[in-house]
Amino acid sequence: MVTRIIVGVALGPAFLAALFLLPPAALAVVVACIAGMASFELLRCAKVAHHNGMYIFTALAAALIPLGHAYGFGSWTARAVAIVLMAALFLPALGRYGTEREIPFEHIIVCLFGGVGIPLFLSALVQLKRFDNGQFYVLLPVISAFTTDIGAYFFGVFLGKHRGITQVSPNKSLEGYIGGILSGCLFMLLYGLLVEYFGGIEVRLPVMALYGLLGSVITEIGDLSFSLIKRQCGVKDYGTLLPGHGGMMDRFDSTTFAAPMLLLLVEVLPAF
Repeated sequence: MVTRIIVGVALGPAFLAALFLLPPAALAVVVACIAGMASFELLRCAKVAHHNGMYIFTALAAALIPLGHAYGFGSWTARAVAIVLMAALFLPALGRYGTEREIPFEHIIVCLFGGVGIPLFLSALVQLKRFDNGQFYVLLPVISAFTTDIGAYFFGVFLGKHRGITQVSPNKSLEGYIGGILSGCLFMLLYGLLVEYFGGIEVRLPVMALYGLLGSVITEIGDLSFSLIKRQCGVKDYGTLLPGHGGMMDRFDSTTFAAPMLLLLVEVLPAF
């Protein structure tokens, strides 16, 4: 626990500073590194075989997509990367079909999810930064993920009685889930007030509450979804990169779901 806190205190402010202070291009490099490492960890967790550089192709694909979004070519880059990655995955599979080194279809799907899906979701951080007042929008997914997780933990510890809602995380309680959503809404409203006060921007607080509600719900779904992958693969953590926290995917599982949700909400219903 002490190690977890120390690493969190050291890396948390640095990541927030990168989100808030870095221009979109520099932020894209940070997100590209996160996406590349996360995809690598996912393949290792799913025990994808090391055939013809599948890990390398997938990690490179994951890193390229956020970079494309930084320069306004996100859609084009994602399509190009997806096509090239599919070819790089299926061609060896075609050649090895019927042999001892046959590549299972599920391994190809894991690579496509890691190389295209995860970076597309995380690229929402780069896209949020490109909006007017993007320095404030880009913090929304992180605030949603962090405050929901913290709220769920404390409500679950002190008030949790109805546990076993899902066998993916049997120790988590109904009270914890509800507390996480309430915390996400409350802190999103607080963030809106801070933006209005310090940023001099008129903020639509009901919209911020909606951000908090939907962001918290999708955050909890994201956390459970990536936990499901770990349970089915029989591993505790995706990696050991961050002592006390696990791997990169362990830290950004909730954000991977929250970022595209908040991007969609900002596009449809901007709060400021």
